[in-house]
Amino acid sequence: MDATPLRLIPGDDLRGALDAALASKGCAAAFVVAGIGSLSAARLRLAGAERPETLTGDLEILTLSGTLTPDGSHLHMSVADAQGRVFGGHAAPGCVVRTTAEVLVAWLPEWRLARAFDPATGYAELAIRKVEGR
Repeated sequence: MDATPLRLIPGDDLRGALDAALASKGCAAAFVVAGIGSLSAARLRLAGAERPETLTGDLEILTLSGTLTPDGSHLHMSVADAQGRVFGGHAAPGCVVRTTAEVLVAWLPEWRLARAFDPATGYAELAIRKVEGR
């Protein structure tokens, strides 16, 4: 396992930047171990909801974790607004970095993570495979 700290800059789309980091690393499996920072907009799909909600204003990332796969990322995040109210859920595209986002990514070159439809849940769920020869 190899871990890399990343710093995202103002205007970056959080999810897009992490997906791009996976592609540029040429890796097929990674975990976001932790993340903190600030956002000007957060798009979170709350538990059981079909579509993400958009929060705007000065937001602090309290937690960020998840998986990065070539089939798409699965990130969970909690944020606090300027009044200290906390919201959390699935991080969707459109989470825009305000000043910085500091993220620790663990690359797993011996593994391939993918998303495959699971009839038991009705969703594309994590499929884990060891890369042969590693």
